[in-house]
Amino acid sequence: MIHLSDAALTGLTLRAETAADVDAREALLDAAFGPARLLKTCERLREGRLPALALVAVREGALVGTVRLWNVSAGPGRPALMLGPLAVDASARSEGVGGKLMRASLSLAAVTGHEAVLLVGDAPYYERFGFSAELTWGLWMPGPVERERFLGLELTPGALAGARGLVSPTGAPAPKADLSQLVAAAMAREAALRAAA
Repeated sequence: MIHLSDAALTGLTLRAETAADVDAREALLDAAFGPARLLKTCERLREGRLPALALVAVREGALVGTVRLWNVSAGPGRPALMLGPLAVDASARSEGVGGKLMRASLSLAAVTGHEAVLLVGDAPYYERFGFSAELTWGLWMPGPVERERFLGLELTPGALAGARGLVSPTGAPAPKADLSQLVAAAMAREAALRAAA
């Protein structure tokens, strides 16, 4: 189990996400990205899959940050992780919580044998962690993304050298939802489409 306290960020604990965190995580993601988050291209890589790694930041019993990474193929036969979403509660922004989650998740990815991480996000923010758009030029996503926001990081030097092809999901399938969960998910997608229109 991962459990890291950070004295520099008073009362903040980083730990592995548990099933008890799901509702708070989803509320945080809705607040940070809105319902249209379910329509993003990266969602196609997450849908129906379990994350490879999932960390949360907790302060005084409240979830204030989340980051998840998903198993993908960066072209044929080239395993990687897709990072996202990373979100921090408005009450904890500008306190370094996102940076702590990034460093912890990348460190965990490296020590568990992962060699490369991809993401779609704000280049100036993620470049401070070593991400670069240059590493993804030979790759494409299963939907539209702004090219300059499609970034890669090699945890092992050369892991993305010559990578070409479609990024596709490879992670373990999530357990099948019951009918009520499927109906709720369909209703959430419809609401997201209406809100985005």
